[in-house]
Amino acid sequence: MSILYLLIVCSVSLALIFLGAFFWAQRSGQNDDLYTPSMRMLLDDDEEEIPPEK
Repeated sequence: MSILYLLIVCSVSLALIFLGAFFWAQRSGQNDDLYTPSMRMLLDDDEEEIPPEK
């Protein structure tokens, strides 16, 4: 029965760590611009340079 208490404490601790990491990420601005990365994929053209003919 004591292992059950240990597992509950561990799971609550892990959940609080993930919640703290989520709030830290929100405050640091990691999810501010959600539109640009999706458009960058469509507009990013990697054009290969054609060597000049000799």
